[in-house]
Amino acid sequence: MDSPNLRGHNRGPPLEDDAGPPWGDDDPYVYVCWKQAWTRAWKNIPRDIVLFRLQRAEILGLTYEEYTLEILERGRHLQATDTERIKAIKRARNRL
Repeated sequence: MDSPNLRGHNRGPPLEDDAGPPWGDDDPYVYVCWKQAWTRAWKNIPRDIVLFRLQRAEILGLTYEEYTLEILERGRHLQATDTERIKAIKRARNRL
């Protein structure tokens, strides 16, 4: 596993499957904080907001997850004029 002190490491829980506890060899507190943040970001969203984001994502040709991640990561809603960013998201989708 990468050292959490490496540049660009987000201190999130380990991604590998491990026989140990879900937080691996890291701090359990960091794991709990990440789980709570993930739940707040993806699970407890009001229905109207989900429907709004879904409609906007479909208009732009993105998935709900791609559109929501853009809001969470950059703090802004994509517009039809954000063509370069939308193209970049779609290119990243094809690489996966």
